Amino acid sequence: MAENRLIQGRYRLLDTIGRGGMGEVWRARDESLGRQIAVKCLKPLGPRHEPEFLDVLRERFRREARVAAALQHRGITVVHDFGEDRGTLFLVMELLTGRNLSQLLDDNRRQPLPVPDLIDIAEQVTAALAYTHGQAVVHRDLKPANIVRIADGTVKICDFGIARLNHDIGFTARLTGTGVAMGSPHYMSPEQIGAHPVDHRSDLYSLGCVLYELATGVPPFDLGDAWAVLVGHRDTAPAAPRTLRPDLPVAYERIMLQLLAKDPDDRPRDADDLAKRLAVARQDPTGGTAGPGATLPALPAWTTGITPGSPACPRPVRPATDRAVTVLTDAWTGGGDPRSGDAAVAAGIASPAPPDDRRTALAARLATGRDLGDEGRYFEAHQIYAEVLAAQEHALGPDHPDSLDCRHHLARNLGRLGRLEDCRAMTRDVAAARARVLGARHPDTLTTRYELGHVLGRLGRWAEALHTYQEVAAARSVALGPDHPDTLDARSEVGLGLGRLGRGAEALTLYRELVAARTRTQGADDPDTLRARHGLGVNLGRLGRWPEALAEAKEVAAARERVLGPDHPDTLVSLRETAVALGWLGRWDEALDRYRRVADARTRVLGAAHPDTLAGQSDLARCLEQLGREDEAVALHRRVAALRRERATHRG
Repeated sequence: MAENRLIQGRYRLLDTIGRGGMGEVWRARDESLGRQIAVKCLKPLGPRHEPEFLDVLRERFRREARVAAALQHRGITVVHDFGEDRGTLFLVMELLTGRNLSQLLDDNRRQPLPVPDLIDIAEQVTAALAYTHGQAVVHRDLKPANIVRIADGTVKICDFGIARLNHDIGFTARLTGTGVAMGSPHYMSPEQIGAHPVDHRSDLYSLGCVLYELATGVPPFDLGDAWAVLVGHRDTAPAAPRTLRPDLPVAYERIMLQLLAKDPDDRPRDADDLAKRLAVARQDPTGGTAGPGATLPALPAWTTGITPGSPACPRPVRPATDRAVTVLTDAWTGGGDPRSGDAAVAAGIASPAPPDDRRTALAARLATGRDLGDEGRYFEAHQIYAEVLAAQEHALGPDHPDSLDCRHHLARNLGRLGRLEDCRAMTRDVAAARARVLGARHPDTLTTRYELGHVLGRLGRWAEALHTYQEVAAARSVALGPDHPDTLDARSEVGLGLGRLGRGAEALTLYRELVAARTRTQGADDPDTLRARHGLGVNLGRLGRWPEALAEAKEVAAARERVLGPDHPDTLVSLRETAVALGWLGRWDEALDRYRRVADARTRVLGAAHPDTLAGQSDLARCLEQLGREDEAVALHRRVAALRRERATHRG
C-alpha cells in the first residue's frame, strides 16, 4: 500500500502503524467526517487463486466484517466500515491510542505486570467476552497482541470476526508436517489443536494463557519448538503460576489454572461465570487461606451470586395521567405555547410551524415508527424515525420539542438495533438539548437521562450508569414526589447498579425501602412490587444470607406464579433463584426439581436453542453433577454444546 493513497474516495492513508501476516494497519483520515481512524488493509487477493475461490473469500470477509461491525461494547474495537479497493480488502476501525499487552510486557522488560493491573485487565477482558459470547461470536485468536489498553485505562479486544479468515485466506496459518494449523500456538486451546469443535470456552482458555503470561512474564508452555508448545497445551499440566510469581494471590492462581483446564467442561462455564469468580477473588485474594474468618464458601464458584436478570416482556404502560410520558406535548416549561409569537423567537425557532395537517401527518408517522419498534421491526422503525426527524428539523429546527422527541425515539431504536455506542452518543446529546430547552428537571429530560443510564449499563459502564440513575431518581423525587412510579423506577435501577458494582449492603437497604414504597402505593401483588422483592432476595444472597434469600425467593416465586402465571419469564427467574439458594444451602435434591421446571418451561415457551433455555439446561446439568449423576450431566452438557454450535452457525 502507498502512503497518501485514497481508498474508495474517502479514506486517506497517512502512515503505517503496524504490519503482520494479515497485512498492514494504517493511521488514516476519513475525508468525509474529518476524523482520524485506523484502516487495516489485508493482503491483496492475487491471481494465484481461482475466481470461484476469491468470490467465496469476499463473501466470507463481508459476513465476518458485518459480525465485527455489529459488536458494540466499550471493550471491543469499533469497526466503522469495510470493503474492497483494487483487490485489497480493508476494515475501517477506531484509532486506538495505547499499547497492546505484548508491548506492555516488552515495556516492562518481560517482567510480570503489577497485580492490580493484572486484575483490572482480567475483569475488563472478561466483561467484553461476556458480551461477545452473548452475541454468539467467538474470537478464536485471543492473544496479548490482540488486546490493547488505551490511554484512559480502558482495555479493548481487537480483530473480532477477522481471526476466522486466517485459515480461509492463508494470511497467518502455517502447517507443520503433521497438518496442524499454527496460528498463535502459545495461546491455542487443546480443542483447536485437535481440530475439535470450538466454542466460547476456547476463548476462556486463551484468556487463561494471556493472564498466565501477564502474571509470570512467560506463557504457560514457554518452549522453543512450536510442536512442543502444542503438545504442552494438549497433554501437560502447566506449572502453578505461584512457583514463578510467589506474590500472586492464591485466588487468581486458582482461576488461571481453572481456565487452563484441558477439558472445556472443567473450565468456567462462560465469561459471566468467570466474572463471578473474579469478583469473589477480589473480595478474598487469599482464596480462603488466611484463616477461618476469610474462607470462601465450600460450594462451587459457579453458584456465586444471584443475578436479577431483566423482564423478558415489555412492562404494561400506565395511563398518561399516572406517569411522565416520553412523548413531548405542545407545552414547554415556560408560559404559553412556544410555537407562537415571542416564545418562538426566544426559543430560537427560525422556521415557522408547519400547518396543522402536516404536523398531524408527522405525528402519525412517528406513532407508526413506535408501533413498528414495539413489534420488533427495528429497521423499518429506524427508517421512519430518520424521515420524520429530517422533516421536523427542517420545519421547526433541531431544538423544537417535536424534533427532540423524534431524536429520543431514534436513539432508543439504535439501542434495539444493537448500535449501543451510537445510541449512547445520541441519547447523551438529546438529554443535553432537552435540559437546555426544557430544563434539567423536566420529565422528558429525565426520561432521556433514564435511557442514557440504561444504555450505559448495557455497555458495562456501571459506575456511570449508577451515577446517572441516582441523578434521575433525585430529580424525579423533587419534581414528581418520592412515591411517584417513575421515581421508584429510577430507584430500582439505582439498586441494580449498586448490586452490579458489588455494593450489596447499600442495595439491600434501598430494596427494603422500595418494597415498602411499592407495597404502599401499588399493592403487594403488583409486578413492580414483586420485582423489588426479587431484588431484595438477590442482594440477601450476595451478602451470604442464604436462609433469608431462600425464603424471599420462594415467596416471590409463588406470588409471581399466582399473578403472572407459571410460565412467565419473571416467574421462572424467581424459580431459578430459589434453586440457587437451595444449592448454596446444600439442598441439591430440592434444587434439582426447580432447575428442571425452569428448563422444561423455557424449552416449551422459548424453544430448545434460545439462550435462556440453554442457560437453564446448563444449570440443570451442574445440579446433576452435584448429585453425582455424572452420565446424565455429561449427556446434557453435550446436548447444550451442540445447540450452541448450531445457533452460532445460523447466526454466522
